Amino acid sequence: MAENTMKVVIVGAGAVGKSCISVRFILGKFVKKYEPTIENFYRKAIEVDSEITMLDILDTAGQEEFSALRDSYMYGGDGFVLVYAVNSINSFYEVEKLKEQILRIKGKESVPMVLVGNKCDMEDREVTTEQGENLAKQYGCQFVETSARENINIQQIFTKIVQQIRDSQKKEGTHKKKTKGCGSV
Repeated sequence: MAENTMKVVIVGAGAVGKSCISVRFILGKFVKKYEPTIENFYRKAIEVDSEITMLDILDTAGQEEFSALRDSYMYGGDGFVLVYAVNSINSFYEVEKLKEQILRIKGKESVPMVLVGNKCDMEDREVTTEQGENLAKQYGCQFVETSARENINIQQIFTKIVQQIRDSQKKEGTHKKKTKGCGSV
């Protein structure tokens, strides 16, 4: 049986919680200790709208010294999760640069993406929900606020990006829908 695999790239400034989101989604646990990521690769099957999809998830470096790696992993991504921390206005501004870089590298005016405001459980907020919603509207993408620590809306990130990638593939005529199989999924 052919499986539909999607490459999802998680990008954002350093220390916004990209790795915590990935580990929470893959393993269901929260990692308290922060160690800067160069890049980590994960695989997980997800069921969205009664269809199983294998996700290849690339958790990327947020630190500027690793920015040279970004071009290669952005080029290969099917969809992008742009993460900022609600307690860091600078990480919110960084998202715009990353979005522009993705579009330039992909050579497209739009790509499947989900904007994520992480750390919504924090009290020292610098970015409002409305600011995140407005930016997502401007980008024409989905928006979700999350907390990797409290496991708030983590699954929704990946459900939304799968739906966006599928919509994009249908428009381009590249979606692989299973036509026959054993039983129902």
